[in-house]
Amino acid sequence: MHRVVITGAGTINALGHDVPSTLAAMREGRCGIGPLSIRDVDRLSVRIGGQVTGFDEAQHFSRQELSLYDRFTQFALIAAREAMAQSGLAPEGEAALRIGVVLGNSGGGLGTTDDNYRAVYEEGKSRVHPFVVPRLMNNAAASHISMAHGLMGPSFTVSTACASSNHAMGLAFQMVRSGAAPAMVTGGSEAMLCFGGVKAWEGLRVMSRRGCRPFSRDRDGMVQGEGAAVYVFETEESARARGAEILAEVAGFAMTSDASDIVMPSQQGAERAIAGALADAGLSAGEVGYINAHGTGTAANDRTECAAVASVFGAAAERVMISSTKSMHGHLIGGTGAVELLACLSALRDGVVPPTIGYAEADPDCPLDVVPNVAREARVGAALSNAFAFGGLNAVLALRAG
Repeated sequence: MHRVVITGAGTINALGHDVPSTLAAMREGRCGIGPLSIRDVDRLSVRIGGQVTGFDEAQHFSRQELSLYDRFTQFALIAAREAMAQSGLAPEGEAALRIGVVLGNSGGGLGTTDDNYRAVYEEGKSRVHPFVVPRLMNNAAASHISMAHGLMGPSFTVSTACASSNHAMGLAFQMVRSGAAPAMVTGGSEAMLCFGGVKAWEGLRVMSRRGCRPFSRDRDGMVQGEGAAVYVFETEESARARGAEILAEVAGFAMTSDASDIVMPSQQGAERAIAGALADAGLSAGEVGYINAHGTGTAANDRTECAAVASVFGAAAERVMISSTKSMHGHLIGGTGAVELLACLSALRDGVVPPTIGYAEADPDCPLDVVPNVAREARVGAALSNAFAFGGLNAVLALRAG
């Protein structure tokens, strides 16, 4: 069994177009949620989101590439470029045959789907572009990353709703740890902020029209976001042999299924995933200084998650810091766990715990230290990243300082 470390990170999201700008925004408690700029926004009742702004796709890709890349693929490729550049990983020969890509994604090319449904059903067109299927398929981003970087090892996409990224990163971790691959490119991407994507979520009646305020008593729902984050996971011996900078160690992973309800979370399922990640990493609850919460801003999630943490951590729950960065960048659905892992890197590497912003009033059902509104400087040796998805699918990663 190999120790697994992170040697590269890349992102684009509502807070920034790269890792440094995103971490700076998290430290400042900046809110990336604002009015949506999408077609037919006036027909929506929810008109806010964590949208990537100031993004000109033509500055990153050629016209030929854009004919193949949906927005979620564009985000993934941009994040992967940054991660690979920082890592310095340059696979060739035998290594290139074994290094692959595991990405999380839930909606696929939803923008492409939305546009072409309009063309066929609203505008009455009889043809669509020949690349519609390659653009909208969930595995498009993983495939294009593998092609862009010559990665010929195991490559695939995990689609488990809001836990997609954590499942993808957990599987990549297990593959590197077991020796199945010397390194893996992993993370997640999502671009659901189109008319159909937002309208579908409106139907669930869990969306806020004002903002995302996890753990605050006055919260009124979640807010969608978009973007991607991608990482390079590799064996510690490989990283040290080539002199790569180690950002953190991926120490453990666990996943569970509630097997109870398609949308309502289960405290027991979350508890088993949290406890399982600790056990897999060989960590005690007292060693964990920070938890990046799933923290959607819905009463069902927030209270269930806090109860699960309190149950697993016992007396240690009083001193662990737990925050939800969804309050700043929104809920990226299949890409959310990947962007949120950056908060863990901030805590472990920089000693800065990102806050839960928008917090106004304590909820007696969420009696934990949620790092309200202002980032906190603290020495953190180990951290957890939680993801709990519709369908009762739970995935928790454990990390140590590198």
